Amino acid sequence: MSNPIPPIDISRTALVLIDLQRGVAARQVAPRSAADVIRTSATLTTEFRQRGGLVVLVHVTFAADGSDAPPRDVDEPFPQQKPPPGWDQFVDEMTPQPGDVVITKRQWGAFYGTDLDLQLRRRNRNTIVLGGIATNIGVESTARDAWERGYRLIFVEDAMASMSAEDHAFAVTRIFPRLGHVRSSAEVLAAL
Repeated sequence: MSNPIPPIDISRTALVLIDLQRGVAARQVAPRSAADVIRTSATLTTEFRQRGGLVVLVHVTFAADGSDAPPRDVDEPFPQQKPPPGWDQFVDEMTPQPGDVVITKRQWGAFYGTDLDLQLRRRNRNTIVLGGIATNIGVESTARDAWERGYRLIFVEDAMASMSAEDHAFAVTRIFPRLGHVRSSAEVLAAL
């Protein structure tokens, strides 16, 4: 059992949710469904907004011709397919609200090539509560960049999923504990 996290100062914290968009949410993920991740994330966004916290919604998209997508010269590329219309739109439960920050990225992590760091620093945020899909891709890439920039990290384990339960478990048990605190949504809400 993990130790309780210290109280979270909502005025210095941002809830950052990665890729909760139609095309990503349509994939099969584990160890929980995308619908479960979205439901938990919606509870978190409601609480953060009601308490005056900052909600940051991140999604990925590319030019129609793919010219701004990362290079694909890798041993194991993602399947090449034309994304369906609206794949990059947030799921209904993650519709941005006034006061939210929306970040559009073009690679795995939410910092590189975006103004996420600037938006957080201008709002005096030093703690990130992090969730999204996929645990070991967009969430982990964002977490590594955040850690390197000196942010305190709290990972909401039940607000994440990946392409396999094994991929999710490796990030949650081997990587994230070295970058911050891994907790459940109930523990995070209790610390607010």
